[in-house]
Amino acid sequence: MDDHNMTQGQDMMNMTMPMNMSMGHEMSYMHMTFYWGKDSAILFSGWPGSSTGMYVLALVVVFVLAVILEWLGHCLVPGPHASHVGSGLVRTAVHTVRVALAYIVMLALMSFNVGVLLVAVAGHGLGFLLFGSSVFRPPAAAPVTDVDRAKAGLPPMAC
Repeated sequence: MDDHNMTQGQDMMNMTMPMNMSMGHEMSYMHMTFYWGKDSAILFSGWPGSSTGMYVLALVVVFVLAVILEWLGHCLVPGPHASHVGSGLVRTAVHTVRVALAYIVMLALMSFNVGVLLVAVAGHGLGFLLFGSSVFRPPAAAPVTDVDRAKAGLPPMAC
């Protein structure tokens, strides 16, 4: 393989895409491959920017969103005493919030920042440990089964 083809291959592996091509403005790029670094755009243009503190805040936000997403996926709402219409509205609201949060976490992952990937996976893992596993459930409580989840109207999130 000659040097020209080798350089083209390396350029393809470090692919970036121009995001702002207007005159008089600085051109920013969105990474198209996974990378390490705090200089990124997560969810919003210019956020967190190049500030380490804002990058850490962005990671905390993604982590908390993933934990909340797991909580919403494992909570059983509403109870058997609720009315049919009321329980349907609550289930619809919880489902809508859960899907919206899942899309937000997915969009954060599309920044291709490895730190965001790691905190999203860690947030889902901790959320499952706290709300989906039997580690923190009292021993007297009956295990939550898929049948119980189906009765509550909240199927597990599937990709």
